Amino acid sequence: MSNWLFWTVLGFILGSLPFSVWIGRLVLRKDIRTYGDHNPGATNVLRAGGRLSFAAALLLDISKGAAPVGFAHWTLGIRGTEIVPIALAPVLGHAFSPFLRFKGGKAVATMGGIWIGLTLLYMPVVLMILLVFWFYTVTVSGWAVILTICSGLLYLILTGAELNLVAVMIGCLLISLYKQRADLALPLQLRLLARRNA
Repeated sequence: MSNWLFWTVLGFILGSLPFSVWIGRLVLRKDIRTYGDHNPGATNVLRAGGRLSFAAALLLDISKGAAPVGFAHWTLGIRGTEIVPIALAPVLGHAFSPFLRFKGGKAVATMGGIWIGLTLLYMPVVLMILLVFWFYTVTVSGWAVILTICSGLLYLILTGAELNLVAVMIGCLLISLYKQRADLALPLQLRLLARRNA
């Protein structure tokens, strides 16, 4: 098995580990999927009432993206098109976890993790700024995530980033469009206009 295939499979397995569900069961004694949007993500750990547990779940969800991608990219020197499936594998694992009958979370934290693995702090900082901006601009969180990824994609294109990074961002966009489809069925509305109409 070639290096890139091994790390793609390993990344998918690591990404599929449902840390938030396990923390909910072991620490909070709750099924976090009964809260909020019913997804097995860190946000529902917070909704279930555990701030420290949320921090742990968030860190683990980020790390399971950052660790395999970062090791493959920086330590093993895997570059070019081979890094694309490696980078997307943890996101797909989280979004379609075999541990949860292929019903995973929205993978926002894990996406942040893969960008740490690919660019260290560079793109995560850009994406965090964009995410905060869009969360305060639009009323629906799913739309905020999609607009963040689209803005990040535009940023990569305008700054002349490597094509493999552009491809990874397009992959993140396609996965998010599917996972955020319920929110995207709601109308896109600006918070300022929503307040005026209230």
